[in-house]
Amino acid sequence: MRTFILSRIAAMVAILIALTAVMFVLQRISPLDPVHAQLGGSASQGAIAARRHELGLDRPVPVQFWHYLTSAAHGDFGTSYRTRRPVSTDLVNFVPATLELALCALLIALVLAVLLAFATTLNWPGSGLFRAVLFVGASTPMFLLGILGLIVFYQQLGWVPANGRSSISGAPTGPTGLLTVDGLLAGRFDVVGDAISHLILPATVIALGPAVAIGRVLRSSLITDVDSDYARTAKAKGLGPARILLRHVLRNCVGAALSMTGLQVGLMFSGVLVVEQVFGWPGIGQYIAQSIPVADFPAIAGVTLLLGAVYVVINTIVDLLQAAADPRIVAV
Repeated sequence: MRTFILSRIAAMVAILIALTAVMFVLQRISPLDPVHAQLGGSASQGAIAARRHELGLDRPVPVQFWHYLTSAAHGDFGTSYRTRRPVSTDLVNFVPATLELALCALLIALVLAVLLAFATTLNWPGSGLFRAVLFVGASTPMFLLGILGLIVFYQQLGWVPANGRSSISGAPTGPTGLLTVDGLLAGRFDVVGDAISHLILPATVIALGPAVAIGRVLRSSLITDVDSDYARTAKAKGLGPARILLRHVLRNCVGAALSMTGLQVGLMFSGVLVVEQVFGWPGIGQYIAQSIPVADFPAIAGVTLLLGAVYVVINTIVDLLQAAADPRIVAV
């Protein structure tokens, strides 16, 4: 097991170094000179040379890459051309909103996936309609699903707010930056309820696609194992179908579903960036949408490296969870 864990961590580090190398090369071949972008077109040659030396751009390329790699490892992604602030400072301001939305979407996706798998495997009443609704939602583009959700649940029914994270002024802003958690820590249950009402619609829009993908994989595994010898033995002891699935079959089937969950996390973050635009969510989707038109490469690279690191770390954790659930994976 120790060798397995070390191999997965080594693979994670190698992938992150490769991703950083790609961003470094893209920055090198970009037609936008970072020194001119920071100082402006009217800067003197002396100021340009001094700034270029300060940024290390007059050093050999391998030295520049090592500096870029070590800076990124310490969370230093450079200075944004647009905001004139360190990218890491901007990310600290924008990431909590995106993280809260993504975590809420992941939770909803897992709940819907398990319900879909159990309902269709056990043929619960209404499971066909439930499955059809999820499949239609998952096959609809996120931006269109978001707009339809706003029309129905905000404009027509008035059940949820239209945009933003909170309608309450003076909501706590720390220590985590997650309104639901900070509201609980401050004892502000009005803030928690308001934050959940803002989260529920955009998070559900993001969650539908991953829920169907994870649920289908889990259902296939459940159907395969529900007729196995150990399941029939449990049935012979008088256990009900739901109890057999939950207590005996689910653990053996969770490996494939965990693997699919890791893959879906990347798609989920790409969906977050789109949905934030539809719902006016003040996260990194808004940040990168404002950075792309002005070719703010440090900001774009910072968001890319951050999301890449999150994706790789989550998939490494999924690999370790799979190995914990099924020790046979370690022996392969």
